[in-house]
Amino acid sequence: MDDKQQHILDSSPQYLKGIGEKRANALRGIGVHTVRDLLYYFPRRYLDRSNITPMQHIRRDQTITAVGKVISANIVKGRKTRYVLLLSDNTGFLMCVWFNRVQYWEKLFKTGETLAVSGKVTYFNGNQLIHPEFDRLTDEDGESNDEKFLHTGAIIPLYASTEALTKIGLDSRGFRRIIKNLLRTHSDSIPEILSDTLVQENHLISLQNALNNIHFPHNFSKLEAARRRLKFDELFYLQLMLAYRKRSIKALQKGIEFKVVGERTRQLVERLPFKFTDAQRKVLGEIRIDMKNPHPMYRLIQGDVGSGKTIVALVSMLMAIENGFQTALMAPTEILAEQHYLTTHHLLEDLGVNTKLLIGAQRKTAHNEILNSIQDGSCDIVIGTHALIQENVVFKNLGLIVIDEQHRFGVMQRMNLMSKGHYPDILVMTATPIPRTLSLTTYGDLDISVIDQMPAGRRPVKTHLRTADKRDKIYEYVKTQVGTGNQAYIVFPLIEESEKMDLQAATEAYERMSQTIFSQLKLALLHGRMKSEEKDDIMSRFKSRDIEILVSTTVIEVGVDIPNANLIVIENAERFGLSQLHQLRGRVGRGSEQAHCILIAKPPLTHEARSRLNALVDTNDGFKIAEYDLQLRGPGEFFGTKQHGMPELRIADPLVDKDLLLLTREKAFELVDRDPQLLDKDNKPIHDNFSKFHSDKFKLLRSG
Repeated sequence: MDDKQQHILDSSPQYLKGIGEKRANALRGIGVHTVRDLLYYFPRRYLDRSNITPMQHIRRDQTITAVGKVISANIVKGRKTRYVLLLSDNTGFLMCVWFNRVQYWEKLFKTGETLAVSGKVTYFNGNQLIHPEFDRLTDEDGESNDEKFLHTGAIIPLYASTEALTKIGLDSRGFRRIIKNLLRTHSDSIPEILSDTLVQENHLISLQNALNNIHFPHNFSKLEAARRRLKFDELFYLQLMLAYRKRSIKALQKGIEFKVVGERTRQLVERLPFKFTDAQRKVLGEIRIDMKNPHPMYRLIQGDVGSGKTIVALVSMLMAIENGFQTALMAPTEILAEQHYLTTHHLLEDLGVNTKLLIGAQRKTAHNEILNSIQDGSCDIVIGTHALIQENVVFKNLGLIVIDEQHRFGVMQRMNLMSKGHYPDILVMTATPIPRTLSLTTYGDLDISVIDQMPAGRRPVKTHLRTADKRDKIYEYVKTQVGTGNQAYIVFPLIEESEKMDLQAATEAYERMSQTIFSQLKLALLHGRMKSEEKDDIMSRFKSRDIEILVSTTVIEVGVDIPNANLIVIENAERFGLSQLHQLRGRVGRGSEQAHCILIAKPPLTHEARSRLNALVDTNDGFKIAEYDLQLRGPGEFFGTKQHGMPELRIADPLVDKDLLLLTREKAFELVDRDPQLLDKDNKPIHDNFSKFHSDKFKLLRSG
């Protein structure tokens, strides 16, 4: 790429005709800072002439897209004031009606312009669309394009916009105008970013061709070729970063060789009240090989709720301690950190292992004592939350880091913890099952171990969906079960946006139940705003069966292990995410008796909510649940992939584009093996693009 090309693409959009300071500021608000960003602002969908319904053929209850000219536009007053547009396409008429903010709509449209409108047809004095989706189709010269769009094979790009953008002319029509002008005048400035070999071997079109056809495709075949090329680019560069990361771990970094498996490790395994599953033994074997290796371990343990990840991590930590090193376990919440501390302290105290808990809510004197023990090396295991990454936490010889539910942490947080040792081994745990395709994007640089067996004798939890009108019967059932010696959870939602109201509702329900249906039973209330000592006391009493029913918010979502609790009732289940419900369900079924999970939902349920809850009823398989949750929410939201220092995927989807993901992974890893410095002349476009746009993310990714 020459300097002139580089200057054009890196310039502010103000460089382009039709974009002034006001528009440039508005574009920055949607992440468009440069001319290159504008090229990659892809259409959200396309309007195909073959899918446009002539108005004479429109029928009630159809969902249609129509194109027509605005014949009239009026505010109509009556019982409910509304704004009405009348459209015509020379075959018939169609009304578009808006009931809200009529003055806003009055300013937005004018007679004579051409619109594409979409929605479900209703009938009132003629066919009409209520609050339809719409796009302007007037061309650059202000001339109506209705004939052109109705009678040619045009595929019209429709762009996402906002109210603020629309007010300054950057609706779909405005974006088409400026992007068309950009491609017409500067298309030759678009440099290739893949090698000729990659382009030819994988039957890709040029990047210049792809960007032209993603915005203004001549036909759907060319649009598909453009999509494939742009998806390939995104996934290839993501996998290239992962390939470099894995190479730096395996070949370049000098880590710790944990050579000894000591007597205390053997003692721990022998005295456990259960036997390891085959899956646990296999994973422990993989960890042992990694820890003996002179290069740092970077391993992910995947395992469903209750599969026994924590004890595997504990054995690994004890191996590090017996080689003279300290270990740290970082958990996302205080209650989970506290649960890990209680478990670890209970199992390792009489083996001479000094375990400390470091969280924010501690007295200053106790906090400082713990900090001193970490610094002088007398603390073997420190378990904590984000408190571990504070500057005043100094380790004497940190050798192994365990990160629990690590997708909840950002890149910089993990970097800070890793920097407290000299290339320590890293063990990442997640109870959120990850489909293989997504693990190749989010964790593609880690070695992955899967614990895919549950402990012997554990039965799958039976899940039942009930409506709120059955609550009295459900609580009678809870009462009966507790009467036979079992324990139960009753969980209420605590959503951040309505936390105060949710907490009040949970507290009021607890007080009501204590005085009515469960007045003869021992109840307690647990929520996140309680002090640590209070939460510890409640959980200890629940574990010792001094509490029979624990009324709780989602603080029990992960980590709490009460074998005698075999019934969980989840109120307002429709307000929880699917993976969160699966985690909550995992709190029961830890013993040998049959456990039950009862979901109480408040009707009417949306189709999406009913599907989500039925998925939980149908299966206990965390991987199937994760797949379904990903389909509902998408990979970015599910894992917060921006936290990982990964490039944002604008067009590729690891779930949909599985084959392309595997292909790009193969090509990227092959390239790094063959030409790690990208010195080959054919690889110069890759070298230049990677250095300019991905090296900063790669530095973050190297920390993991």
